[in-house]
Amino acid sequence: MTSKQQSAWTGMVSIEDTALAVTDTGGPGRPVVYLNGSYADQSHWRRVIAELGGDFRHITYDERARGRSRRAGDYSFEACLRDLDAVLTARGVQRPILVGWSYGAMLAVHWAARNPERVHGVVSVDGALPHEWLDDAARAQIRKLFRRLSPIFPVARPLGLAARMSAAQHAEINIEINELCAPAALDPVFDRLTVPTRYVLATGGNLGGDPELMEQIRANLDPVLARNPNIRLSSKVPSNHSKILRRDFRAVADTVRELDSVRERATAREHATARELQAG
Repeated sequence: MTSKQQSAWTGMVSIEDTALAVTDTGGPGRPVVYLNGSYADQSHWRRVIAELGGDFRHITYDERARGRSRRAGDYSFEACLRDLDAVLTARGVQRPILVGWSYGAMLAVHWAARNPERVHGVVSVDGALPHEWLDDAARAQIRKLFRRLSPIFPVARPLGLAARMSAAQHAEINIEINELCAPAALDPVFDRLTVPTRYVLATGGNLGGDPELMEQIRANLDPVLARNPNIRLSSKVPSNHSKILRRDFRAVADTVRELDSVRERATAREHATARELQAG
């Protein structure tokens, strides 16, 4: 079954010792796969999806222990990459646009760098930004913070702000993703990106993020943009990191449309060049 033959579907996709809650609107449009923040669920994408409407096929899912998905024994970044592959395979998704927010942006650029022939393009929403501020003191602070926050996890989960995990598991996910953002780890991923990749950046700080530090982290993207022409900044919006999908969803949707049209124009040029060569 090809992606153009898919109908609307909601259900569970099994992988390893868990199962993921997946929603697929179906339809003949370009498939767009949405990748959530660290502890978020698929509900955060509803405004972007509504803005794009029926011109696209929308696939969302909850990561392990998030939303309606089941718990697992492995919450590593590599496990989350395997989850993405499982969802694409189960739903027969071919050459999607990957749209990732925060943690999900890292999943998108890593997966696209490893599988360029299977991706149409990437939209990174205030994520996948190189930085190197993490040290032993910062790791200890992160673990302490999540221990202190653990009593509010039951309230935060229905809002898509926490997972069904222990405080230690929440902390280790946060630490791991920050380690993967170190330039030594992330720059080789950027250098392997050959598909069009567009960034929508937020402004200022957010809960747990100092405004000056957050803006410096975003500025660290500039050398990447200069080095790899496949990676571009589409817009910098006034919302902060936490509110960007709620307040600036139109900028995200516009970037999806931009990316879709960029590849369509490139394909048309390639076909025209091929015809000219054949005629010559």
